[in-house]
This record gives sequence, C-alpha cells and structure tokens, in this order.
Amino acid sequence: MHRHRTTAMTLAAAAAVSVGAATAATAHAAPSHHRTAQPQHVLLISVDGMHQSDLDWYVAHHPGSTLAKLTHTGLQYTHAATSNPSDSDPGGTALMTGGNPRTTGVYYDVEYSHTTDQPGVACTPGKPATGGDVVYDSPDDALATVKDLINPANGTFPSFDENGSIYAHGVDKNPAAIMDLQNNASSFNSSTFPVDPATCKSIAPWDYLGDNTIFQVVHRAGLRTAWSDKHAVYLSFNGPGSNGRSIDDYFGPEIDSQAVEPNGVPYPQDDDWAHIDAATKQYDGYKVNAVLNEINGRDHSGRKVVGAPAIFGMNFQALSVAQKSRSTSTTLIKRADGTYTTSALQPGGYQWVGGQLVPGPVVSSALDYVDAQLGLLVSRVHQDGLASSTTIIVTAKHGQSPQDPNKLTTVPDGPIVDAINAAWHKTHPGNAKLIVAGTNDDLWQSYLSDNSVVADEFVEGYLWSHTAQGYDVNKRPVTVQHSGLARVWAGAGAAHFFGVPVDNGHYPDVFGKVQEGIVYGGSSKLAEHGGMNSGDRHVLLLISGAGARAGVESAPVETTQVAPTILELLGLNPKQLSAVRVEGTRVLPGVTARSVR
Repeated sequence: MHRHRTTAMTLAAAAAVSVGAATAATAHAAPSHHRTAQPQHVLLISVDGMHQSDLDWYVAHHPGSTLAKLTHTGLQYTHAATSNPSDSDPGGTALMTGGNPRTTGVYYDVEYSHTTDQPGVACTPGKPATGGDVVYDSPDDALATVKDLINPANGTFPSFDENGSIYAHGVDKNPAAIMDLQNNASSFNSSTFPVDPATCKSIAPWDYLGDNTIFQVVHRAGLRTAWSDKHAVYLSFNGPGSNGRSIDDYFGPEIDSQAVEPNGVPYPQDDDWAHIDAATKQYDGYKVNAVLNEINGRDHSGRKVVGAPAIFGMNFQALSVAQKSRSTSTTLIKRADGTYTTSALQPGGYQWVGGQLVPGPVVSSALDYVDAQLGLLVSRVHQDGLASSTTIIVTAKHGQSPQDPNKLTTVPDGPIVDAINAAWHKTHPGNAKLIVAGTNDDLWQSYLSDNSVVADEFVEGYLWSHTAQGYDVNKRPVTVQHSGLARVWAGAGAAHFFGVPVDNGHYPDVFGKVQEGIVYGGSSKLAEHGGMNSGDRHVLLLISGAGARAGVESAPVETTQVAPTILELLGLNPKQLSAVRVEGTRVLPGVTARSVR
C-alpha cells in the first residue's frame, strides 16, 4: 500500500523548541494591541468530529473544564449544522467563506469536475474540457520520497524536513524542526492539480474556489492573518486570485505522513498521524504551539516578532481519530532510558452504559486532551493581556456518523461500482467505465463519463433497485437494501439539490444520502464523516469573549455563518464575502457589531 507521510513531535518537545526557546531568548513579545471592549482578534478553533452531544456530555461531567467555562461565559448555539457534504474540505471552506458547495465549488477533498482536464494528460489550449480528477489532498505535497524500511510492504512515504536530513530508517533526525515549516506555493506538486482547459495550466487550490475568503478580506484591510491545519493543501483558504498570499502565516504539517516519536523513531504501529490517537495528540500539539506563539505576537515558529493576528486558529484532529478507530493507544509514554512506548489499546468510539450512549475511553481521553489544550490557549490570551480584545469561536468542520456502534454497517463500495459499470457496458460496449470517479465515505457520490439523462437515471435506478453486502459492527455479514442508501439524486435532481445549474459541471452526477450507520469501505472504522445524517452535521458552536453575550441560542444556524460573524466582530463588512451576497449568509445572532469599515 502506498502511503503519503511526513514528521513532527510531541507537545512537550514542541513547547521546548518553539515556546520555551522563544521565551528564553526574549520573553513574551509585548501585546501589539491595547485593551478594548471591542474584539481586535478572533481565535477560531475547529474540533473536527465534535458533536453538540459531545459538548453537552463533557460539560455535564466536567463542570470545571475549559469547555464548561467557555460555554457558561459565552454564547452557545445548540442547533448548529455543518455544510453538506460535511467532509473536511467543504466543511472548512464553509467556515472560511460563508458558502456552501453551490458557490464555493468544493464538494469534497477528492472530487471530479466536467469543467477541467485530467492532470498529466495531453492538453490543447482552448479545446472543450474532457473532465478530470480534482484532488486537493495529501498527495499534492511536494515532499521527498523515501523507502519505509521498517515495513517495506508499505512502499514509500514523504519525509518532512526543511533541510532534507533523513534518518536511517526514512524519518527525520530532528522532528522538532517541524515548527520551522514554511508552507507556500512551493509546498505542492502542481502536476497533481486539475488542469484549466483554456490555458492547459494547473489550477492552484486557492484558485479553484468559487468564493473569496475571510483571510482575503482581513488581509486587504491591513490586518495580520494566520491558520494551522492538517494538510498543506488547505492553503486553498487563501482564496481565488490571492496567489496564496492572503494567509500571512500558514502552518500545515501533513497528517498523512509517518508518525514518529519525539526522538525520531517511528511509532511501533508504523502508521501515519491519523491512525494512532497518541500520535494524533502529539501532532495536534504542534499546531497548539503554533497558535501559542501567535498569541505571543510571534510567527508560528516563535522566531519572529510580528504581532498577534486579527484572525487565526487551528483544527484539532485527535477527537475525529478517536471516534473512527476500533481500538488505538491514547498515550505516549516516556521510559526511564529516554525511549518511548504507547499505552495499551483501548476501544474507540462510543458505548452504551446504563442505557445511555456515552464516549468510550479513547473518545473521552481525546475530549480531555482537547479541553486541556484549549485551556492553554485561553490562559495565554489572558496572560498576554488580550482577553478584552479577543473573541474565541469553537466549532467543527464536521461531525461523525454513526455514534451508536450498533448501527454501523460497513459496505464495500468497489463491488457496487464495478457492477454498475459492467451492467452499463453490456448495452454500451463502447463505454466500459461509466463511473469514473467518486468518494463514498458515509454518502454516495458518482461522477460519470456519460452524464446524459439516460446514464444518470441508469445509475440512480441501479443503486435503488439492488441490495449490497456489508458487515455489522461485529464483522458479521448483512444485506442492505437500496445499496445502503436512503435517497438518491441524479442529474437535474442532483443539480437542484445543490442549487446549481444543470450544466454547472462540478457537482456529483449521482449523489446519495446513506441509511444511518452505513459507511462505505473496509471494516476498520467505527464511523466516518462527509454525509448528511444528524451525526455528520449537528456540531458544537460557541462564541466567548469580546463582542459576544452569554446565553443560549436554540434556533437553527449553520457553520457558514461563522465567516460573516468573524468579519462583523473585526469591524469589516461581511458583504465583502461573495458567498454572503449570493447565498444570503447571515451573521450569527447575539453578536455585537463594531463600526463596519
């Protein structure tokens, strides 16, 4: 199996290198803004996977926690919904633009477009588009490829070190160097990007966006911007026409890279940062330290004094990994001799206790971890005298479904796709591959080589009229009706669902909502995200600090509303966002506006 990887270090090690070293040299940089009752900084946190029910449970069982304090002193929105689809890319893009896929054009991190050409295929400028993959994900990283000498069957993985210093077994000698990572346009292998048929040039991830972003608006107002996330490719949040320069300080260590302990030795599980929860916590620690440095008025590495950003933040990944893993280690343990090991495997996901569905040990540990890190961030805001001028927003790009493990049914989607293509080929011998692309986590998306009405209806009808074979949570075989789907939209129906013209070219030709609990793929996961069931989309959303009153809003809101709310808090006009103008995205209720510039 080919995997894409890089490296990093623990929270403690990162603190020693970035925060500790920086403070030892110069102490904390003086805050760049005076105290004010109006916000001058917005700290945005996405706890990927976190449901409103997770927040309710955690606050009830940890009344002295940081999350409880933020909830009690801030404004909580108890019926917040993510974008649809709810994958990380459209979910994160919604937070940054105020738009859903109909205006952003972002339906998934791995998608297809009938308006582009396939990367790597001969192209003649000006000829009609032939259609091609749109993959803005970890394979786009321009990282050195080295052999996995621990487990050669894994093939190769990218190794991350600014100086190209590779350890004997293929990882970095000094994982602490990750804090010096500088993500920019040179971070990418542009040959993997979709191609513009008009020019035959690769389309950078920021230029594929159909909407501008909060970073563009804030940057153009002369204010500093920063963001930390799990992929370098989320530099897309810079927005179209930005040349990747609207985010002044982007830090995106690749989560799909080789997970290594602080001494540079790979974890004994020999996997990436997204499949060992102890490693994911370590990985999230780098981004926490980046934000701590930024609160201090420095860049993410802690080396340069630049002033605290107006808009900045990060995503947490540890909870999402804990929710999806059947079993994993929660803790990295340092031995007396300086080497490391991991704690015993524990069950991931949720479990039934006393008739209630509650977080299992790994999810509970992940929530504890997130809360502790939020505590560090909040404390640093207060220590640096920024409390009266900072608003903290905590939400999630996506949820996770199913929460109840007894509802889980994993369905291999490959046989379904193969059967559809074979059935089409029988009556269309010139077309052996009708479904050319798609991503099926806990939703169904198919892009077709023939997107005629006949082809659309053929796939829709096949999915609805056939059963599929799957496996329950105990890996016992089961049969599901309608290929595991609760509803299917195809062709004009899919276009109408997303609110776009039929000839838009970006939306999936066939789109399906799964029956709750269906996850397409192998049986290694307890849950997934991307779909449109409640577990996928009903996430936490709370605002605390300057510009937000304390209270509870029970009316439905969407995470798209975070973007115009951030601009409103900073005194900038939300209507500078194209998605706000087109979709009518409103500022969240209960937020105090500044004078708009």
